[in-house]
Amino acid sequence: QVQLVESGGGLVQPGGSLRLACTASGSILSVVAMGWYRQAPGKQRELVASITAGHSTNYADSVKGRFSISRDNAKNTVYLQMNSLKPEDTAVYYCNCRAYTSVGSWDDYWGQGTQVTVSS
Repeated sequence: QVQLVESGGGLVQPGGSLRLACTASGSILSVVAMGWYRQAPGKQRELVASITAGHSTNYADSVKGRFSISRDNAKNTVYLQMNSLKPEDTAVYYCNCRAYTSVGSWDDYWGQGTQVTVSS
């Protein structure tokens, strides 16, 4: 199986910055893509940003220009640099990893979530 360990959440004032990190480990043959989702109270989980093994990125419109996703393929680690944070960015952020664990078989794996709170 695949385990994801997240770090970097916390409380920050509006306009501040945070950096999230997530490392995947376990029976990984190859990682297709990694990304971050978030879920605010009473709302559905939504994609924040994703990055493929080839470093192609995708961002939610609400975070474009403020958030930046990157990855270290050798370490199976993905980072989310969050700048100019707004109160509406407050949510639990979940790391996602799409990986092959055997030939021809991939699956989505999730971290436990890390709380990001933007408040003065």
